[in-house]
Amino acid sequence: MTPVTATKRPAQGASGAGPPDRGAWFLVLPALIPILVLSVGPLLHGVLLAFTDAQSGRLRPTRWIGLLNFRDLVQDTLFWESFRIGLVWAAGVTVPQFLLALGLALLLDADLRLRPLARALAIVPWAMPEVVVGIMWRLVYQPDAGVLNETLRDLGLGAGRDWLGGLATALPAVIVVGVWAGLPQTTVALLAGLQGTPRELHEAAAVDGAGAWRRFRTVTWPALRPVALAITALNLIWNVNSFALVYVLTSGGPGGRTRLPMLFAYEEAFRYGQFGYAAAMGCVLVAVVSILLAAFLAGRLSGGDDT
Repeated sequence: MTPVTATKRPAQGASGAGPPDRGAWFLVLPALIPILVLSVGPLLHGVLLAFTDAQSGRLRPTRWIGLLNFRDLVQDTLFWESFRIGLVWAAGVTVPQFLLALGLALLLDADLRLRPLARALAIVPWAMPEVVVGIMWRLVYQPDAGVLNETLRDLGLGAGRDWLGGLATALPAVIVVGVWAGLPQTTVALLAGLQGTPRELHEAAAVDGAGAWRRFRTVTWPALRPVALAITALNLIWNVNSFALVYVLTSGGPGGRTRLPMLFAYEEAFRYGQFGYAAAMGCVLVAVVSILLAAFLAGRLSGGDDT
């Protein structure tokens, strides 16, 4: 008679049997709770605040007013002007930033002397807080004794000008600072993508007689494209939400020429005390950023990228 052998019952949570281990949630909670308390909670509170007439001061009761803030926002020409300035700022920073970072990444990827030192120096702006960057560049742009105007005077190119105080020069001057401050992280991301490209492909293309531009177009760029799309989308989102750098440089002046949407919302909330109206502005900005992110994800999916 053949003995019957007992089969061992599969443990709960094993592949293909039983529900997942509930104890794993306790490992997630330490990271999940701060996100819920510090990010999701304030976001939901801000969305609810946008449908009220909340103002500064505790003596006045807050009332639910529905879409009234959004109706006023549609008719607010100053907000839409700040929105236009924000789009000019975001595009004016993102595009040159990517082009300069791509050139710098290609240079740092080459086999040059002192390459480790050059890579370390390239990320110095990234290690500086935005407030420090803003103060430093205000000294550079200082109209009387700034480095830029002193250099122009020494070269005989004019007596200098008030770069941050001029109506025509304030926004371009701020864009230059934005490009400089955000260049390192874009460079690091692109450099990582370049180093992930197999060297054998470049060597094979060189053996086939491909020049530098053809190797870049057929070998480097296809491998770099997912990284380039990701960092460009992130830069665009970050630049739309910019606040600290422009606030330190110009506080939105002169004459509102550098008043980005976040600066407008800040002034409405903390200078004029219109918390509900400022929250409505924040909701519009969140919607714009969400649309940009959705467009980026749609482009990635339609392009067939798996990474």
